[in-house]
Amino acid sequence: MTKNPYEVLGVDKKASQEDIKRAYRKLARTYHPDRNPGDASAEERFKEVQAAYDLVGDAEKRKKFDRGGLFGPGGVGGQGFPGGFGGAGGGPDVGGFGDILSNLFGQATGRAGGGAGARTPRAERGADLEASVSISFEQAMEGTQVPLSVDSQALCGTCHGTGAKPGTSPKVCPRCQGRGVESQGQGLFSISQPCGRCKGSGTIIEDPCPTCAGSGHVRKTKRYRVNIPAGVKDGSRVRLAGKGEPGRNGGPPGDLFVVTRVAESPVFERKGDHLEVEVPLTIPEAIRGADVEVPTLNGRKKLRVPPGTRHGTVQRLRGEGPPKLGGGPRAGRGDIHYRFVIDVPGSLSDEQSEAVDKLSQTLTGNPREGLFT
Repeated sequence: MTKNPYEVLGVDKKASQEDIKRAYRKLARTYHPDRNPGDASAEERFKEVQAAYDLVGDAEKRKKFDRGGLFGPGGVGGQGFPGGFGGAGGGPDVGGFGDILSNLFGQATGRAGGGAGARTPRAERGADLEASVSISFEQAMEGTQVPLSVDSQALCGTCHGTGAKPGTSPKVCPRCQGRGVESQGQGLFSISQPCGRCKGSGTIIEDPCPTCAGSGHVRKTKRYRVNIPAGVKDGSRVRLAGKGEPGRNGGPPGDLFVVTRVAESPVFERKGDHLEVEVPLTIPEAIRGADVEVPTLNGRKKLRVPPGTRHGTVQRLRGEGPPKLGGGPRAGRGDIHYRFVIDVPGSLSDEQSEAVDKLSQTLTGNPREGLFT
């Protein structure tokens, strides 16, 4: 079928580009498939209008067409308009109608009847959930199992997630014909947005499920027994794979992240992978040295304090700290750092004062002498 593009658009050959554009917009709105669902004649007319505008709506292509040079001698006569723009007859390949429609409206053609193809809903992963549990310092060091209740969505047991009343099923959205998007095209440009009727799903539910009101999901309280590994810190996140919100359109569920809130210890202070303990020493112990008992995670041990130990000196017990996370049994354990502090009494008895006086008489030297030059 060979037609003159000016005749298709209803304009004179001497019409301005603006007149051609106005005529195209009017005809495109009238015959667009979204406004004429199932009307094959309207769709064919729309194809003709679009192809005509693609040819004479572009000033350069129009000049070539008017000179008979775009499709070889005789203009469109040797090609067939609008049946195909490329290849046959030696003319340049400027794309078929399917490419034009796809570029203009972001849609694919080829469904039965020549209409735009229905959009397959995209599978979406479910959202992640987060919950917190409170544990003691000892539980964090040894590992524990704690109960946890989480409110989340679950597939509706009545409709099995379809959202439709049992015995019915979702229908193809009549507004977007199942594409999930609405497009408005102007020339070679278009604006696409989610369909306002189906919200982008491509389907509508005419008879919703009475249990979930058409959402396909219901709120449920799920209960778990969560294994907390030894060595967790305050704020550590334990991941429970697949225990989050269910996915949409067959997508996988999200994950559940359990955040640990660890109570403070009256003895140990967490420092990264290690623990720190403050150990008071008397003045004689610091001067002469001593064997002192110190706490560990598994009872008590003795440490040798060397003579002349200064305030703030640190000793450590390797491998006596918390288990290291992430590496399994081979990751080992951290250390315990013991920081010695000299316990200076706030007041002295008469006997203690006399002993300090005697000590000061025997000790010689000025420890501050190096401060001045």
